[in-house]
This record gives sequence, C-alpha cells and structure tokens, in this order.
Amino acid sequence: MGIGVLDLQGAVREHVSALRACGCSVRTVKRADDLDGLRGLVIPGGESTTIGKLMVDYGLMDAIRERAALGMSIYGTCAGLVLLAREIQGSSQPRLGLMDMSVCRNAFGRQRESFESPLSIPVMGEEPFPGVFIRAPYVPEAGPACEVLCRYNGRIVLVREGRFLASAFHPELTDDLRLHRYFLSMFDEEGRGRGDVE
Repeated sequence: MGIGVLDLQGAVREHVSALRACGCSVRTVKRADDLDGLRGLVIPGGESTTIGKLMVDYGLMDAIRERAALGMSIYGTCAGLVLLAREIQGSSQPRLGLMDMSVCRNAFGRQRESFESPLSIPVMGEEPFPGVFIRAPYVPEAGPACEVLCRYNGRIVLVREGRFLASAFHPELTDDLRLHRYFLSMFDEEGRGRGDVE
C-alpha cells in the first residue's frame, strides 16, 4: 500500500518529497487506474475550478469517491480543501463533497496578498506550525462530524472528518513534516503508506 498525489495542478513535487521524507512510497495520480492499491491520496493546491473540471474529464471524480467509500484516506490542501467540501459558497463547480463543511474560496485575498503566519495546532504539539497561505480558502461552517484542528484569526483553516483531512494552508511548502506525518498517523498501523508503490 502507498500514497498517491493527484497530479493535475499545483505543488505535486513538493508533496511527493514531503511524503517520501516521511518514509512513504509515493505515486502520482493522473488516471483512475493510478488509484489502484493506494491507501491514501493527497490533493494539492492550485485552482479548484480547473482541478475539478480535469477530475471530471479524466474520470477521476467518481473513481476517487468510490475509493474513498472503500476506505481510502484523503488529504486536501488549499484547492484540495475546496474540492473536499460539501458546499462551496457562490459556486456550483465540480467537487468531491466528501466532508460536511462549507468553504469560502480566496478568503484571504489575492496571490500578492499571500502571507505566512505561525499556527497553533494542539494535535501537533506546542511548537507553532508554519502556515503558508496563498489565495487561501477558509471554512465558515463545519458540520458536527468535522473536528476543527486549527483556526487563524477565528477562521477555521484545518479540519478532520474521519479519514479525511483538509488544510487551507500549504505544509508542503515548508520543511515541517508534522502535518504529513499526522495524515499518515490516521491510517491503520498496518500498511500505513510504506511499501510497494514506486
């Protein structure tokens, strides 16, 4: 079993490097059959509308939903968070809709208004986590099944719902591996991503 990184747009290489630094075998995912045998999937940031349309065009939207129903874990960062949400405010764009939350896209401003800020994430220990926000969304409403793991200035920016994890920020653009390790810790101890995938 291994981990896949959706390879349609965004910081794919950075996520692959972070997961490999955690000791995982990683494969990039461009087609539905690339999902075979994966224990988990990371959906990078990028432009959520474009990624969603490509997922539909390539037959990945339904394939990922089917794998998720069979137990595959998913971690979405930035646009990945948007694609995991049940509701996207002001948009009917394609989405996976696997997490009971609504999202507001580009909530922290444009690209030039990107910023970094230390974040308090209690499940990762006392040391602040380096939050990198780039045209980031946030979660104005999280359903009762969602566990809020972090807020920034009162806005929800890190959420977990069972096997699904979503962050508004980009841990793959830092040297801090704690969030990727946390995602891996969500797996069963057996086959938690180390193994047979190239």
